[in-house]
Amino acid sequence: MISISPQQRIDAVIRVPGSKSLTQRALIAAALAEGESVLLGPLASEDTRYTMTALRQMGIAIDDSDPAAWQVRGCGGRIQTPAEDIFLGNNGTATRFLTSVAALGHGRFRIGGGERMAQRPIAPLMQALQGWQVRIASEAGTGCPPLRIDADGLSGGPTVLPEGKSSQYLSSLLLVAPYARQPAELTVQGEVLSKPYVEMTLAVMKDFGIHAEAAASLAEFRIPQGCYKGTRYAVEGDASGASYFWAAAAVTGGKITVANVPSPSLQGDSGLVQLLAKMGCAVSTAQGGITVQGPAVLRSIEADMGDMPDVAPTLAVVAAFAQGATVISNIAHLRIKECDRLSVMVTELRKLGVEAEEEDGRMIIHGKGGAGLHGAEIATYEDHRIAMCFAVAGLRVPGVSIHGEDCVVKSFPDFWERWREIGAGS
Repeated sequence: MISISPQQRIDAVIRVPGSKSLTQRALIAAALAEGESVLLGPLASEDTRYTMTALRQMGIAIDDSDPAAWQVRGCGGRIQTPAEDIFLGNNGTATRFLTSVAALGHGRFRIGGGERMAQRPIAPLMQALQGWQVRIASEAGTGCPPLRIDADGLSGGPTVLPEGKSSQYLSSLLLVAPYARQPAELTVQGEVLSKPYVEMTLAVMKDFGIHAEAAASLAEFRIPQGCYKGTRYAVEGDASGASYFWAAAAVTGGKITVANVPSPSLQGDSGLVQLLAKMGCAVSTAQGGITVQGPAVLRSIEADMGDMPDVAPTLAVVAAFAQGATVISNIAHLRIKECDRLSVMVTELRKLGVEAEEEDGRMIIHGKGGAGLHGAEIATYEDHRIAMCFAVAGLRVPGVSIHGEDCVVKSFPDFWERWREIGAGS
């Protein structure tokens, strides 16, 4: 358990670890590339370790002895069959990405994870891969891992992704599509959520030498045959991780600069700062960093978070200290994250005395400027984002403690050390 210390008007400059989303995409592209790549400023965390371990099982040589510059010797798309099952814990991104990577191989692959992973759906991705003649099955028949793949490469040609609720399905297919036996075409049915993550994937592919054609709606794609080329790739600082520090400035009326998240950024989650600006914060950019200055009074807003779901919990906590009702909508896909984040956020905010409502695809936070809130013991549900966003609440509310705080290793291993740098946490 960790206790958070209330703070007055924080003023700090910090750096955050590399983006988890960019690190995992770059690892896949580098692994499939011809030649050697160097990933500069990557994220070393539990999730990226799972990704690296799985890639090594598939025959990829990765040297991460220098934490600032990982060397990846690509396989040119020639995947080896692992001697053992691939275990990915609760790393949803890697499970979805590596399912498609495994399909490039020849032989049987089995991919599984922890208890929560067995509840996280992957059926739409399976159906799209089956359209490329991949033999894949959910062993429990639930449409969730563990998965069995009898791999023999991708046929290519047209396939359909039956839903776009998780951008990771789409990114997974795009990353491997250049290695199909014929040029690949991909159509997405339904609304494509989290579009910035898809745009991020296309940008990483381009940086490694593959230019995919995409419709403006991001619902139709043509991916040429080809092979990624080894390159030096610089990973941006993680905007999701930075969100907690920007939020800290917002709720305390303080000032925090995150020095290594650029503007513009490839990461959709950097859009949180514009929402904070609508709530009254002053936002500025300089020398590759973004600064947030909190106001005397935070205003409530209405926000569609379909494109940045990972920072919806951060916004929900900030909203508890605003004046009025903040409506956070288009977030039904939070229910298939590491936990049901929509329900969990409402439950844990209520522990603090926040008036919060849960609906199918949105939550409403009735802020009273922080008045009437009280300390509580916060459960994390083994979800790193729950732990970190409630650290923000403890900056204003005395007596906030967080159980299971070690779950931050998933994406931000030294979060609590960085939190102490701004004077918060004990």
